[in-house]
Amino acid sequence: MSDLIYGLSPVLEALRAGRRRLRKILLAAGAHPARFSEITDLSRRGHIPVERRDRRELDVLTRGANHQGIVAVVNESGRSTLADPEEILRQAGSPPLVVLLDNIEDPHNLGAILRTCEGAGVNGVFIPAHRSAPINETVAKTSAGAIEHVRVAQVTNLVPLIDDLKQRGYWVVGVEGGTRTLYTDFDMSVPLALVFGSEGKGIRRLVRENCDALVSIPMYGRVNSLNVSVAAGIILFEARRQRMQARGKSEGAPDAE
Repeated sequence: MSDLIYGLSPVLEALRAGRRRLRKILLAAGAHPARFSEITDLSRRGHIPVERRDRRELDVLTRGANHQGIVAVVNESGRSTLADPEEILRQAGSPPLVVLLDNIEDPHNLGAILRTCEGAGVNGVFIPAHRSAPINETVAKTSAGAIEHVRVAQVTNLVPLIDDLKQRGYWVVGVEGGTRTLYTDFDMSVPLALVFGSEGKGIRRLVRENCDALVSIPMYGRVNSLNVSVAAGIILFEARRQRMQARGKSEGAPDAE
């Protein structure tokens, strides 16, 4: 059995990362060679066969998805991109920054969030075994290959994980609309675990009740919520900004004008 990765960026990042064993690369017949030059070079170095196939065959393989003329076939033994939760926490930076995703059942949202997490330098992402979108080809495509670099771990239940994080010195902060504390008013330079829920269901009650704090993004229009991937981008890059500012101050750098 095998899994698939499709799309230019997802396949390229899978080759660059080298975390999954690719059995072969399928390129659409007639595709311009220059567009896939780096992919063919990396495939040759990794001794991964590259085969030309009719584009209609790739359409069937990907069930009509936008494969951009390229599909990678992954060996089943190398298909999992999930990391070990303990390893993520053991190797997290200082101060660590991790993300917990609760009720994110749309694979497009999950992929977009993982892309943001990778760009913001998040140390790891935790998803529950149930009520979460699976890590599949749709997530990989939407993440534009970020899934190959960001570490994602699956846990049975987020609540025990939150207790563990607190014991390790993390502040666990839920992001939810309508709360009194604005995200810009919270110190995110500390060891931090950010919890995001879907815009429809939000964070589940038990998870919310176990958070140390709740923060919100103020809304100024008539729509009262943001897509969760957009909210994640706003919060995560605010956390990154605060951390850079705190590091500058600790190193004696002058405040920006």
